[in-house]
Amino acid sequence: MIIGLLNSCESPKNKSKEEKSVKIENPTNKVLLSSEIVWEKLNPARGDQSPQAGTIWGDRKGTVATGFLAKFVDGFSSPPHIHNVTYRAVVIEGLVHNDDPNAENMWMKPGSFWTQPVGESHITSAKGEINIALVEIDHGPYLVKPISEAFDNGERPVNIDVSNIVWLDNNKTNWIKSKSKAEISFLLETDKLKSLFVKFPKGYDGEIETDGTVLHSVVIKGELNYLLPSNDTKVLDIGSYFGSTDKATHSISNGSESETVIYIRTNGTVKVN
Repeated sequence: MIIGLLNSCESPKNKSKEEKSVKIENPTNKVLLSSEIVWEKLNPARGDQSPQAGTIWGDRKGTVATGFLAKFVDGFSSPPHIHNVTYRAVVIEGLVHNDDPNAENMWMKPGSFWTQPVGESHITSAKGEINIALVEIDHGPYLVKPISEAFDNGERPVNIDVSNIVWLDNNKTNWIKSKSKAEISFLLETDKLKSLFVKFPKGYDGEIETDGTVLHSVVIKGELNYLLPSNDTKVLDIGSYFGSTDKATHSISNGSESETVIYIRTNGTVKVN
């Protein structure tokens, strides 16, 4: 599945003149800062040991596609359990272990990506002063259920450590335009929706053009300046979000001292200028 996505997206670099951005008449661009996220306990019965959840888009308790940040205390370890939906996740801060209850700890560092199939028994653990992961689902509600209800629907988990992320530049994919120094990593494709990382070097100043009706993006590492169609500039630190629900141009720059990485989930194409 991942190999197929890479093959479909790694078309030769287009040597012809690249089209300029087209002005969007009714932009649907939206932004949510990490400081605006409202946190609540995932399992209030566990008191201060309960993971916290901060919804970014959708409704974790409803039926729609949803993305939320999950925050864990140092030393957290869940009992074996299953979920009623498959989820995808990215480590943002700290170290996270997510695997079969009998597996040895495999600590995933920030920038690692994994999936948890519906119905599969597993545990989740975390260690570090701050432990945060992005979790996203195609539909809700997001529920925790006992392993007595475990089942195998044929899905298999995907685990990509940050050290194994494969980055493609403008010579390897036409999703990165010829003059851009950005890089992209195609992670997964399911039900016509793609998951990918985009990396922007220090000093990057450009645009992301998207044409899908679904575009969710979260800053995983670093910081971006985001210029809204209203000409207001927002500073997006890790955990901050931008998105759109139609063809859009996202004007961004990286004025920080290090590279910035974002996670994108979309049903369209992405062109990074």
